[in-house]
Amino acid sequence: MAAAVVLAAGASRRFGAQKLVAPLDGKPIVRWTVECVLASRVQDVVVVLGHEEDAVRSALLGLAVRTVVNARFSSGMSASIAAGLAALAPATRGALIVLGDQPGVSARVLDDLVAAHESSPESIIVPVYRGTRGNPVLFPASLFADVMETTGDTGARDVVVRHADRVRQVDLDIPMPPDIDTSADLLRYVT
Repeated sequence: MAAAVVLAAGASRRFGAQKLVAPLDGKPIVRWTVECVLASRVQDVVVVLGHEEDAVRSALLGLAVRTVVNARFSSGMSASIAAGLAALAPATRGALIVLGDQPGVSARVLDDLVAAHESSPESIIVPVYRGTRGNPVLFPASLFADVMETTGDTGARDVVVRHADRVRQVDLDIPMPPDIDTSADLLRYVT
């Protein structure tokens, strides 16, 4: 079973407000992201909440997801990843780490990553957008403990570096979907 951990706990400091609930074509940013994940072959979706958790949870009303609250969200992205992985079902064989502020990742890209995982279940699956590595990254269950031991705000990059021999790249001939960190990013996204 492939799962997804959607990171939606951050404080949105550069945005100046809770960016995940900011409207993008009539829907909150995080809802776009989660709907794309739900449209994919992923079988379980855990959304990690933290900063302004009630507002983000409200943005996801009616969607078939589970939520977990990372009370330590201010300690960095790694704490949110660990909280999400800890909430997954024991039968989970791999998990995509999805950025809640990257609404342009399509279900097709997620399906390509899941398919690569199915054919190479012990590999770290990394998308490469026209030659540039990006997100989301899919980790096999055998590395969940390593990922959960990371600290800080770099996510699980250290695990990818330490296990470079297990990385399998999925080449995608599309531009990397931008993440939305600032209000200027959002403005560029909609124009």
